[in-house]
This record gives sequence, structure tokens and C-alpha cells, in this order.
Amino acid sequence: MSLYSCLWGLIFCLKGVAVMPISERAVMGKTMMVLTLTVRVLHDAVSFIAFSFLDILDLVLCFAFKAVDLIVEAEWKPCYCTSAKEAITSSGKILVSEQGESKIVCLTSTKLRLEEISDTLYARTSLVSEISKSTVNELKRIKVEGKSSTVTVQPSEKMKKGTMRSTFTVNSTIVEMLQGKIGGQHSHPISRWSDCDCKFCTSWTTSSKETLFVRAEGPKEKGKADVLFIHGFISSSAFWTETLFPNFSRAAKSTYRLFAIDLLGFGRSPKPADSLYTLRDHLDMIERSVLEPYEVKSFHIVAHSLGCILALALAVKHPDSVKSLTLLAPPYYKVPKGVLATQHVMRQVAPRRVWPLITFGASIACWYEHISRAICLVICKNHRLWLFLTKLVTRNR
Repeated sequence: MSLYSCLWGLIFCLKGVAVMPISERAVMGKTMMVLTLTVRVLHDAVSFIAFSFLDILDLVLCFAFKAVDLIVEAEWKPCYCTSAKEAITSSGKILVSEQGESKIVCLTSTKLRLEEISDTLYARTSLVSEISKSTVNELKRIKVEGKSSTVTVQPSEKMKKGTMRSTFTVNSTIVEMLQGKIGGQHSHPISRWSDCDCKFCTSWTTSSKETLFVRAEGPKEKGKADVLFIHGFISSSAFWTETLFPNFSRAAKSTYRLFAIDLLGFGRSPKPADSLYTLRDHLDMIERSVLEPYEVKSFHIVAHSLGCILALALAVKHPDSVKSLTLLAPPYYKVPKGVLATQHVMRQVAPRRVWPLITFGASIACWYEHISRAICLVICKNHRLWLFLTKLVTRNR
């Protein structure tokens, strides 16, 4: 049937509804409501079954990857699904409060600093995970009665009588990531068996002391004003340099200094293993890579998506330097009162639904660490093969 015939059929159907008696319209309205409700229930049921299966699959892959890591590399690194437990670093104890917010006490050369870590990094609740955790906790309770699973930390070596001891729990994965930072061990790990060994993919082994990749255009000396472009998630400076930069006039390029950066962990910028990629880390790298070497004193910011968060943070940190903010698609979510913001936003971004497909993909990427690793093992590790096949099929177009 041609598109022309389909359009005429739709028009006639609409005309039929328009001239239909009120009673028949009410019946049709009820029928549509029933169909909509049925489709919604079916969708919820299919989503529940699909993601329950993925929960189990991710758990199986967790043990599978640990077994392969142990066989190939004689050790495995803890994953983010590791339960919170006591952990002590070479320089002392790290305190973490997991009540409401997750904060890590990070030791710097001069002071103790609190770095915020989203609890969604290692606390992604699901039915299967809740059942498994409650089962394990019950078995532990039966086996070891009366023992506490928290770490008791003394604020000082000599505690005054009558003072309360503080108890904290700490995630072992984050502690292991911080050990290099706090203990002063800046060793660069080698590529793992599941990683691609090409130079671009192993750039994550670089040190966080390096600077970001910066694409600068405009007058070599200070111009009329400086403009900083910050890209969003899963992007790079090419988001700006291949769209906006070619369309700027010569007058604009000769008047303004334009800076487009690859954020930490993106594009051609370092992807250090010893970084937690916190908001503070991103801001420090932007200051070290752009503001200080180019002597940027006052500037405009144009940001997209994730970059909007960094732009706002820069404006708060440098209120006298930021002249204007242009925010494109800033991530904003209204959080109800009394609800943990991080978990609420997590379910908004990745609601564990099979449709639409983009939601299904986002849910897999956000909820399943080991399934994502398996996908990367197939796609990313063999990206040179896929590139070769793509060039072969497209005749190198």
C-alpha cells in the first residue's frame, strides 16, 4: 500500500470519528484507555522480567570476570558492586559516611579534604541485589552473632574520657582507587587483558599531573575577551571545533580568544587511573590547563550538558572572572522532598525500561558494570577490526 493511500485512509478514519455518535465515541475512548493500560502493564511486566534477568547475568559476569582476572593476571581488582566494608590504607584510615551522602576524607599535603562521591557509584539498588544482600547479611548474622561490621575510628590517639567514638563504613573499591593518591604511590597500571593495547586506549594509564588537551584559536596575545567552551558527556572539544569554530567570522576570531577543551577522561586528554573524576578534579584540570597557562583573568563560558555543571562550579569559584554563562541543555531534575537526590536522578536517567531503545541502552550502561564491561570487551577491544570492516563495507568513505 502506498503512502498516499495510507494518508487518505487516516483522513477517512478521522472523519468517521468526527461524525460518530457521542455514545460510540465514549465506547471508543474507553477502548483506547483499556488498550493503553494493557500496553503499559505489558511493558512493565516485560521490563521487570528483562532487568531481573540482567541483574542475575551481571552477577554471574561479576564472578566470571574475577575468575578470568585471577587466571590471567593472578589478581583481580574489586568492582563497584563490592559491598561496603572496613579498609585501611597505608597512610591511615579513610572515613566515609554513607548516611544520606557519601563523602570521602582525602588526605592532601596540607589538610584533610572532603570529596563528594555519588552513592550511585556503588549503590545501585535492584530487587535481585536487595534479595542477595539481605540473604548474605542474614547468613553473616547467624554465623557471627553480635559482631559489628562497622569501623571504629578514634579522632585522636588520646581520647578524652566520655567522648563518643565515631563509626564509619568504607567502600573497598574507592579506597583502592585512592591508595595511590593518599599513600603517594603514583604507579601507572599496565593494560589489562580485557583492554585494547593500542596507544589511544591505554592513555588512561597517564598521570593526572598532565594537562588537558586544549584547542585555542584567536589572537596570540590577549584579545578583547576570552571564551571557554566545555563539552558534555560522551563528547569532546570536536563538539565545538567542528560546528561553531568554522562558522565564526574572521573579525570574531581576531577579537576573541576561543578555548575548547577535552575534559578529563575524554578525547585526547589524560585518563588517569589515580583520579576519581570528581567535580574538584575537573575544575583543577581546567584551571591548570587553561586559566593559568593562558593567563585568563576574565572569560565567558559556553557549555553543554555535563559541561553546564562545571560551568556553574567555575562561576561559583571565580565569581569576579566569569563574565557570562551560556548553558545548552543543562541537566536539571526536580527532586521531591525527602528523597535521596542521587538515586532519584539515577532512576530518571535510567528508569530500567526496555522501551524506547535509548532508555534501554542508558539503563544497561548505568546499572550494569559487568555487562558494560562485556560489551566493551566485544566492541572496544576489537575496535580496529570493526573500523577495518566498516571501511571495507563503505569503501573507505
